[in-house]
Amino acid sequence: MTSRLPKLVAFDLDYTLWDLWIDTHVDPPLRRVGDAVNDVRDKNNQRIGFYRDVPEILHRLREAGVTIAACSRTHAPDLARKALNLLLVPPPAGHKGEAPISAVSFFDQMEIYPGSKIKHFKELHKKTGLPYSEMLFFDDERRNHEVESLGVTFCLVPNGLDDRAFERGLNEWRKRHPVEVAEDASASGSVEPSG
Repeated sequence: MTSRLPKLVAFDLDYTLWDLWIDTHVDPPLRRVGDAVNDVRDKNNQRIGFYRDVPEILHRLREAGVTIAACSRTHAPDLARKALNLLLVPPPAGHKGEAPISAVSFFDQMEIYPGSKIKHFKELHKKTGLPYSEMLFFDDERRNHEVESLGVTFCLVPNGLDDRAFERGLNEWRKRHPVEVAEDASASGSVEPSG
């Protein structure tokens, strides 16, 4: 049996999924050269691309049916969305023949605008109906730890997201929420002992 996953995993963008601030390091227009994978360029040829482990993490969550959210307080929300639309994610490991996928297609929810991350998560809760206890959030900035006041599990990734940081976040969430609440336990009726 695989270990339990949160129902929603949210990611900050800047210095969490890629190594820049979209609102200060990037000058539009953005472009992708042909079918370049994980590589978008701005007017000055500044590269925008996910950290190495991010594509496989996104594939893993999507495969597991986890809701994926982007939560960014950037002052350039349109530019962030444009980058996610242009960025191509390679196919999952072992699927070499498959075409790359637009990064934006992985995100079921996008809360990308300036302001407190508390607001971002209140919106996620309202739109998805998921409890905060089923949310895990990765961010490079300690101040965004404030979402824990809602019941969200926060994982600080000061050097960006990689496999180790991802597993650390999952383990912290599982430690806090060891048992999934059975939603329809009474619906199954009585269970006969086997023997």
